[in-house]
Amino acid sequence: MQPSHLPADGHVVADAPFEDAGLRSTLSCFPTGVTVVTTAAADGRWIGVTANSFTSVSMRPPLVLWNLACKSPSLPAFEQCQRFAINILAADQAGICRQFAAPAADKFAGVDTSAGLDGVPLIDGAVAHLECRTAAIYPGGDHLILMGQIVRYRSRKAAPLMFCKGILSSLNQEALAAL
Repeated sequence: MQPSHLPADGHVVADAPFEDAGLRSTLSCFPTGVTVVTTAAADGRWIGVTANSFTSVSMRPPLVLWNLACKSPSLPAFEQCQRFAINILAADQAGICRQFAAPAADKFAGVDTSAGLDGVPLIDGAVAHLECRTAAIYPGGDHLILMGQIVRYRSRKAAPLMFCKGILSSLNQEALAAL
């Protein structure tokens, strides 16, 4: 690894190759929303994972993408699914975020859901749902990049759940009043 140095502002600067912990800490400076991506597996089981690697790609056609670790036990279901849903979590859904981020036999236990297209579960109380048709899957290092074309969406006025520097939070009330 190349040496790091301390500039006048006290921040560590590193050149490639990077230490995983240092790079992860630097990337965590970017606040993101939090989603749970859901699908129905071929055998009918519901699959869901917490993901903050979500972004809008295009308006015409309406495309979004998200990333899933290649080591995820949910990977085969998402590689094979025809549809998935992006559930953008509300500020009061931090427990759901944690539940879907941890390994569990039934991540949906105690979570209120509604049926989306083709039986894909939608998490009740989410700020928004984007129901997608799988459009493409690309390799991306130790992750797969999954692109979806939005076929149905809905949203409501509510504070979204935010993630930054390892902390779940919400926007302050003054910022929300301006929405």
